[in-house]
Amino acid sequence: MTHLLVEPFQVAFMQRALLAVLVLGVLAGAVGVFVVLRRLAFVGDALTHTVFPGVVVAFLIDQSIFLGALAAGLLSALLLTTLTSNRRVTPDAALAILLTSFFAVGVVLVSRVQSYTADLSAFLFGRILAVSWAELAQTLVVAVIVLATLVALRKELLLRAFDPDGAAAMGYRTGVLDLVLNVLIALVVVAAVRAVGTVLVIALIIVPAATARLLTDRVASMTALSCGLGALGGWLGLAISYDVSIERGVRLASGATVVVVLVAFFLVALAVGPGRRVLARALGGAAAAPSPPGAG
Repeated sequence: MTHLLVEPFQVAFMQRALLAVLVLGVLAGAVGVFVVLRRLAFVGDALTHTVFPGVVVAFLIDQSIFLGALAAGLLSALLLTTLTSNRRVTPDAALAILLTSFFAVGVVLVSRVQSYTADLSAFLFGRILAVSWAELAQTLVVAVIVLATLVALRKELLLRAFDPDGAAAMGYRTGVLDLVLNVLIALVVVAAVRAVGTVLVIALIIVPAATARLLTDRVASMTALSCGLGALGGWLGLAISYDVSIERGVRLASGATVVVVLVAFFLVALAVGPGRRVLARALGGAAAAPSPPGAG
């Protein structure tokens, strides 16, 4: 097991890939907690697709893919918040309109490139083994911004998640909080788009948080578990894909392997989580029960 977890990371490109997935695992895991608590998985999915035209435009004009994705992500987060604030436009309709229109524009643009199929595959599924130090530095900057924002607004975001009416009654601007969360989701997508692509990034955001939700009811524990599972899944996924591809001659896509490992974690938690929680409640109830007369 030690060989599997250490040996693949003796080469520089695997070291960069490992650092990228560790940072992304923690970043996506932290944001994913709020996405799961707010039941915004479809919002996350929509934002992963709306950055696509920004990535394509940046590629076509030979500019930074990161900046292109950032511009498209921020624009889509703003449009999404604006549309969903209109009572005559339902949230699911707004999401569907943004997702399909942005993604269609991206496909139309990328179809003008001669290497259409290869480029589309890279945009959708990423190239985590080709992550550079510059791109890793950009990911770290985004991680610092997002995590600092979550720490600063943790109380407000949690209140908005659990009691939106109470948050509004206390004077919090729920529309601004929604915009902040949408922007944070978009930033995670932007940070991960080069590594795992616009399709698989939704798994990094949702799956670790959903797994942690099966194992605990406490937000702090859920956040720690989600971040840990995201980082561990990235590490194991990279190691497994390297070992199978290099040592056994069966090619495995690294980003997709990471997602498969994360889903495996979820399935295990789904199997053991309910039983663990029932046992914990039973033990808690027994501990809280009064002692029988004459005991002790």
